[in-house]
Amino acid sequence: MKPDSVLRVLGTLALALVAALLCVYLETPLPWTIGPLLAVSVASMSGAPTESWAPLRNTGQWTIGAALGLYFTPQVTALVVGLWWAILLGIVWALFLGWAFGQWLYRAHAPYLSNVSPQAMRATTWFGGAIGGASEMTLLAEREGGRTDLVAAGHSLRVLIVTVLIPFGLQFSGLHGLDALPPSIREVQPGGLVLLALATGCGALLMDRLGRANPWFMGSLLVAMVITMSDVTLSAIPQWMSNAAQLVIGVSLGVRFTREFMHTAPRWLASVAVGTVTLIVVSAGFGWLLSLGTHLHAATMLLGTAPGGIAEMAITAKVLQLGVPVVTAFQVCRLVAVLVLVEPLYGYLYKRDASKKLSEG
Repeated sequence: MKPDSVLRVLGTLALALVAALLCVYLETPLPWTIGPLLAVSVASMSGAPTESWAPLRNTGQWTIGAALGLYFTPQVTALVVGLWWAILLGIVWALFLGWAFGQWLYRAHAPYLSNVSPQAMRATTWFGGAIGGASEMTLLAEREGGRTDLVAAGHSLRVLIVTVLIPFGLQFSGLHGLDALPPSIREVQPGGLVLLALATGCGALLMDRLGRANPWFMGSLLVAMVITMSDVTLSAIPQWMSNAAQLVIGVSLGVRFTREFMHTAPRWLASVAVGTVTLIVVSAGFGWLLSLGTHLHAATMLLGTAPGGIAEMAITAKVLQLGVPVVTAFQVCRLVAVLVLVEPLYGYLYKRDASKKLSEG
């Protein structure tokens, strides 16, 4: 890393730490994520030389993945497996939301972005509206000829809004502390912590070598889940490590909001903002209906079906103790399903229609 990059990274981390400590003092929800996220976002959009270092972000995802996997005790795993039908409904719901959001974006912007071809506009709105990871959806949009700048900006803004609004709403409603924490979450064992780090680190590296999405999070999560489901208790993750992980994840989200971001089609960003709030409201209603069928708390189902990033929603569940395994299972299964299905669905719905029109013409 170049000296100027080192200074930018250290300066960004210092800003994030001050923001996190201020949020701790103010007793805001998710202080170690939201504080750095908002502070770094504002600084980045103001033109300040902020920078996130990828190895730190990867380490943060590795830590959070391991911490979440420790909740999957055999008893909890049996509960989650019994919810397969609800998870399947959650996947269908996410795909429907992405389709509806994309349809709305297309109708709102196709008449105004006349310099974008209909095919490129369709790819932009389809992948921009999908409830999936920003980097993955941007790559898919690029493959189909879409506007990658709009897709990336839209997903970044969606995750920011969801990450801020939902935790604040849950904290102010008084919904927290519903989980009974197993010993694997409470007791730190130095030797066991080293073994856990080595095992989950190997899982993360394997997923990275295989080119999987979110490898440092998913690889660590899966290994920690297997260990815990086998009724093996190695160690809890120290609170300071969890806080540091949340901080660097907040920084990695915040640096996406550059000065150029503010000039990225303001009408597009406004539409994404309005649409995201709508998605939160309707997802809350869907989560409430699922809670009636599963007999789980509505707050847990809200986080499980919320249109946010998997790490951010799982962190919210962990910090507020709101059904961590259920939320994680819902979000992980949705992420995998969207990554697998969103591109084939695009081809089926839109490429087939385009080919049909061309043959008829």
